[in-house]
Amino acid sequence: MSTSNINQSFLPQAKAFLLDMDGTFFLGDSLLPGAMELLELFNQRRLHFSFLTNNTSRNKLDYKRKLVKLGVGEEDARVYTAGDATIAFLNKHYPGKRVFLLGTSSLAESFSSGGIALSNADPEVVVVGFDTSLTYARLKAFCRYVRLGLPYIATHPDLNCPTPEGPAPDIGAIMSLVEASTGRKADVVIGKPNPGIVNSLAEEWGLEPGELVMVGDRLYTDIALGKTAGVKTVLVLSGETKREDLETEEYTPDMVCENLAELTKMLRE
Repeated sequence: MSTSNINQSFLPQAKAFLLDMDGTFFLGDSLLPGAMELLELFNQRRLHFSFLTNNTSRNKLDYKRKLVKLGVGEEDARVYTAGDATIAFLNKHYPGKRVFLLGTSSLAESFSSGGIALSNADPEVVVVGFDTSLTYARLKAFCRYVRLGLPYIATHPDLNCPTPEGPAPDIGAIMSLVEASTGRKADVVIGKPNPGIVNSLAEEWGLEPGELVMVGDRLYTDIALGKTAGVKTVLVLSGETKREDLETEEYTPDMVCENLAELTKMLRE
């Protein structure tokens, strides 16, 4: 039996689901097994759901376009990213401050639209995202500002991003490089498993965190939300985490499934 039913009794009481994307719902430009069937089931049962991703190489509109291109209905392509959560954090704690952003043009566009003043020459805060367009010149400048002691924010902690070719270095790898060069870790890391990214959605739906289920492929982000935010968790083995990783990791999911197809089957039982 491929499913490890650590505790599936919570499924009938679940009122909302949070879905990771990379390695959970799709991989590259292909949907993973059970992806569309799960959304159909959510809609049939009128369950709240939203896509929740740490990947900040794209913004919310980019992800919405991708989901629609993959066949997801416009009304179902609801996305909240670690980038959105970081913008909210900056507007709350560093309002009006100039920000040096190590990130893609897509993330920069999202920051600007969110009221963040971006500055390359005279920043007051530095932010690192998953920068797939990273250049040495930008990295060098970022490290210089980190050494100067500017507040240092990271959009999320993921070490690798699942791709069809295998794991690719994510923001966590970039942060390790910055630490090796400057001796500093990020002051604040936003995104999963930071509970704020979940609490805002729970409040919007009028639910308690314990009524939400996070479905994802990473133990230290998706599944860690079980401890940090008090949500139930389902690990799918279609992305970064392998079954043998469960023997050594400190984060234990409430349930383990091979993929979303198996989760859909369990929900129907």
